[in-house]
Amino acid sequence: MPIATNYFAYKTAAERYAQDRPYFHPLIMDKIREQLAFERPVGDALDVGCGTGQSTVALREIAGSVVGVDASPDMLAVAQAADGVRYLPSPAENIPLPDAGFDLVTVSLAFHWFDRPRFFAEVHRLLHPSGYLVIYNNAFRGEMRDDARFGEWLRRDFLMRYPTPARNNVPITQEEAQGYRFQLAHTENYTNEIVFSPEQLVRYLLTQSNVIAAVEQGTESVEDIYERLMGETAPLFVAQTGAFSFGGYVWYLQKAAE
Repeated sequence: MPIATNYFAYKTAAERYAQDRPYFHPLIMDKIREQLAFERPVGDALDVGCGTGQSTVALREIAGSVVGVDASPDMLAVAQAADGVRYLPSPAENIPLPDAGFDLVTVSLAFHWFDRPRFFAEVHRLLHPSGYLVIYNNAFRGEMRDDARFGEWLRRDFLMRYPTPARNNVPITQEEAQGYRFQLAHTENYTNEIVFSPEQLVRYLLTQSNVIAAVEQGTESVEDIYERLMGETAPLFVAQTGAFSFGGYVWYLQKAAE
C-alpha cells in the first residue's frame, strides 16, 4: 500500500538528518560484498531513496560510480559530495534514467515508504540482466545495554507521545518477488550497537519520522522537544555514554531472466 506522506520533505528535517543519523552503512557494504562475491567493484550502481547521501557515499566503496536519487530536494541539498557520486531528484517509482543502466540498485531505510509494484517495475527496467536489488534497514530497537529503564521510558512515554507513522513493513516473500520478476536470492538479519551521549541520543530521536511529524506539522517546536527529551533521558545514563541496540535485515533480489 502506498504511503502518501513524505516526512522528510522538509528543509529543517533534512538538516537534522544529515547531522545526526548514525553512519552504519559500511557494515552493509561489507555484507553485500561478501554475499554477492564481488572481487572488484561493480560498474554502475543506483541508490534509491538516498536521503542525505550517507548510503550513497558508502555504496561508492563497492561500485565504480553511483547515482543517488531522492524525492526530497531539501534532502539532496545537504547530501554528501564524493568522487564518482552524483544526485538526482526523483521519486522511487519514476526515475528518469536509461533502461538497463545499472549493475546494482540499493535501498536503505526507505523501502517501507515506496509503492511496491511501481518501484519493482522501475528497478526491473533500470537493472542490467541478472543485476541485483539490495534492500536493507537499520531500526532502533529502543534498548540501552546498561539500563532497562530506557526501554520502559521509550514505550511508556516517547512512543505514546510520538506514535510511529504508518508504513509498509511487511517482509518481501519469494512469491511476491517473483510476481515482480525478481528472485529472492538471500535474506539475512543482523544487529549492531551505536554509542550515544545523552545529547547525541536526543539529536538522533529528533530525526525520526514520528518526531518530524510533530515538529514540521506545527504540533511542537524542535527546541521544546529537545529540552523535554534531554530532561527525561539524561538521568537514564549511568555513564557519559550508553550503548544502544539497532538492527535490521538485508534482502538480495536478482532480476529474473526474461
